[in-house]
Amino acid sequence: MKLTGRRESSNVEDRRGLSAGKAAAGGGILAVIIGIVMSLIGGGGSGGSGIDLGQVIGAVTQGGGLGSVFGGQTEEVDPTQFSEEEQELATVCKQILGSTEDVWTKVFKDYNLPNNMSGKSGTYTNPTLVLFTNSVQSACGSATASVGPFYCSGDQKLYIDLSFFTQMKRQLGVEGSTFAYAYVIAHEIGHHVEFLTGSLTKAHEQMSNLNKTKANQVSVRLELLADYYAGVWAHYEDQMNHSMEYGDLEKGLELAHAIGDDWLQKQAQGRAVEESFTHGTSEQRKRWLKKGFQTGDMKTSTFQISDYNDL
Repeated sequence: MKLTGRRESSNVEDRRGLSAGKAAAGGGILAVIIGIVMSLIGGGGSGGSGIDLGQVIGAVTQGGGLGSVFGGQTEEVDPTQFSEEEQELATVCKQILGSTEDVWTKVFKDYNLPNNMSGKSGTYTNPTLVLFTNSVQSACGSATASVGPFYCSGDQKLYIDLSFFTQMKRQLGVEGSTFAYAYVIAHEIGHHVEFLTGSLTKAHEQMSNLNKTKANQVSVRLELLADYYAGVWAHYEDQMNHSMEYGDLEKGLELAHAIGDDWLQKQAQGRAVEESFTHGTSEQRKRWLKKGFQTGDMKTSTFQISDYNDL
């Protein structure tokens, strides 16, 4: 994926190397997390090192009225304390975020999509990317890097520890694939689009009235919709900038396969338990990412959250 010379978003909070501070009052460990809990691929579990890939791409979180928990930053990040590789990753993340801003601003306008945050249809509200090290505070509570990248609707921010991408390269074989990194970010932005258009709030309301198995099914729909929106972003990004290169989509699909619930569970425990799925199977994740990329369709993409039969 070609990003050379592209602008970097300014909607970024760089908290790397800073202390996460005290947890927000009543926050605990992420107020609401939708994700599978399992051992780290390659040996680790909760006590191991590295990223918990069982919760890779997509701990969807919803704020519980905790308010701002990380204002008044007085420390400044010294970029010289980070490796060249990490600084390059930070730049790529900012460029990808900038692209999502450009694409979704256009898509919201072209499709006159609702914005439940601003109340103005056809307008897109930019989220903020937070880069952190080891642990972080959000309006949804406190989290560690083991959660993986996540979006918090309580503050409309997506959170990423860049070590996730390093681990992703080593364990999932996506070395040199900028689009694989983009897919991670675009998926979390997909949850932001869900929040703006109302799907995320609707889903959380439904989940609060369902048993665990049914709630998991709603979670799967949210994750697959975010995958679809990641594909929609890539569709228009390529249309606007001709940035997709040969093999990019295939790398994204490989990553989507590697983070399917069935594949992850089989790797961790030798079998898959369908009723515990929260993100979708490998085949489902690949299908919806590819469908979004091929069609770019925002007229019929928002399938009914309550209907589980068309996945």
